[in-house]
Amino acid sequence: MPQTDLKCDRRSLRSQRALTDAFAAQLADGEDPARITVGDLTDRAGLTRRTFYSHYRDIPDFVRAVEDALIADIRELLIGLSGATLPEVYDSIRDLDPAPGSVELLRYFVDNRDLVSGLMGPSGDPAFIKRIVDMVRDAVSERMQTGIFPVALGPFFDYYVSYVVSAETGVVQRWLENGLVESPETMARIMTVIAFVRPGDLYGMPIDINVPAYGMKLMSMNIDANEGN
Repeated sequence: MPQTDLKCDRRSLRSQRALTDAFAAQLADGEDPARITVGDLTDRAGLTRRTFYSHYRDIPDFVRAVEDALIADIRELLIGLSGATLPEVYDSIRDLDPAPGSVELLRYFVDNRDLVSGLMGPSGDPAFIKRIVDMVRDAVSERMQTGIFPVALGPFFDYYVSYVVSAETGVVQRWLENGLVESPETMARIMTVIAFVRPGDLYGMPIDINVPAYGMKLMSMNIDANEGN
């Protein structure tokens, strides 16, 4: 690449980084992402509106680019987390260790706390949160089916995965709302075990359910109901 192109490319990256930093600062100040204007960003970044429009069509295009970058990074970090086997998770719980890959993912949230908190918070972008949930769901769904009882598949498994992923996402949102008081290591340990906690466990009254048998009964009830219609 010619030297002049290199300089332009570096200048372009610096401008985009400055706009992203300005956006993060706006979110940290409590600004609603939907109300931030091009002027707000360029003034804070020390850039011109012309510079902004040389990279993005408008604010929605800019926000989408920021979210795409976050999603790409998180997807990469999920590879280590979603690759953990159930025996490995059990070993982590036994040894009071975080699940493999969980600390790195949570550290990323800390490093990008203003962006992530702003986009996943009460005034954030619901579409971004859904993208996070869908991405995590896709990442863990295939791995979770390994060795599972066939009768537990189908609607029961589908809703179970949705429940777990939405719950874990909610835990991250709560952590962000609380100001990331707990360290990534502590939160990783909490999130490693929390999916295995049943409500009755907190009261010393665990409820044991034969999931395969329950799944068979659900399938039978659904078949009977469909035949009745």
